[in-house]
Amino acid sequence: MKLDVVQRWFQAVVTHPAGVEGGVDSEAAQRLIHLKRGELEAVIRRSKSLSAAERLAIYANAYYARLLECLASYYPVLQSALGEEVFESFAFEYLQHYPSGSYTLDRLGDSFVRFLDETRPDREEEATGEVGWPDFLIDLATLEWNVNKVFDGPGVEHQPLLTAEALRSFPAERFAEARLVAVPCLRLLAFRYPVNAYYTEARRAGEEEEVPVPDPAPEWIALSRRDFVVRRYPLDAAQHALLEKILAGASVGEALAAAAGISGLDDEALAPALRSWFSLWTAEGFFQSIG
Repeated sequence: MKLDVVQRWFQAVVTHPAGVEGGVDSEAAQRLIHLKRGELEAVIRRSKSLSAAERLAIYANAYYARLLECLASYYPVLQSALGEEVFESFAFEYLQHYPSGSYTLDRLGDSFVRFLDETRPDREEEATGEVGWPDFLIDLATLEWNVNKVFDGPGVEHQPLLTAEALRSFPAERFAEARLVAVPCLRLLAFRYPVNAYYTEARRAGEEEEVPVPDPAPEWIALSRRDFVVRRYPLDAAQHALLEKILAGASVGEALAAAAGISGLDDEALAPALRSWFSLWTAEGFFQSIG
C-alpha cells in the first residue's frame, strides 16, 4: 500500500466521531483500504501488550483531547460557568454532531452556539418566549466566539480612519443622505442576559471565586479591534439600532430615524446625545470614511 493512502486512511480512522471501530468501517476509510471485520492487523500491527485497535485508539483519544483543549481555549468563561467536566461533556457531544472538517482549528467552534441552541432541553419554554439558563449559556458562548473572531479577523491597524474633524467638517446639508463606512472589525451583538458585564467580572475573578449568574436583562454591545486589542462597548437599544442601520448600508438619515423611534428622546434631547455618540464612536475608530 502506498504511504499517502495509509496516511489518509489513518486520518479517517482516528478522527472519526464514532471511534476507531466506526472509523475503520466508515465509507471514507473503506474507500481507501477495504477491510473486513478482524482484518485491522493487515494494516496496523499489534504490540506485545496492545491490539491494533488499542494502538489506534491512543491516537484517536489524543486527537479528541486536543480538540477539547482548543474549544476550551475559545470559551474559557463558559467553561468556568459550567465547570470543566460539564463543559467537556458538551464539547465532546458537539464534536460528534459537528466533526472538525477544516484544515485550521480556527473553524473548530463555528457551530458551537448553534449546537447549544439545537440541543437545549427547554424547547417548550423557548416557544413561549421565556428566558432561562440555556439562553445565558448561548449568549455567553456567542460573546466569546465573536471576541475571538474579531481578534483573528480583518482590522484597520495602521490605516487612515474617519477623524472627528472630518466628520464635523462634512457639509451639514448632505449629512442625512451620507453613508458611513464602518471598519471591518465592528460587530454588533444583542443579548437576553447581561453577559458582557458577566464576562468582565468573570475575567477579573480569582481562580476559586464564583461569579453569580445574572438575572435576565437585555444587553447590547459593539465589538471592535484597535491596536490589536478587542474592545467591548456597551450600547443602549437606540445606539444599537443606529449602528445596525449604518452597518446595513443605510444613510445617516435612515439610521437616525431608527434611533429616534427607539430612544424616546425628543428632538431637543436627542441632538446632543447624537453628537456625543458620534464623537465617541469616531474617537474609538468605528468608521473608515463618510461619503
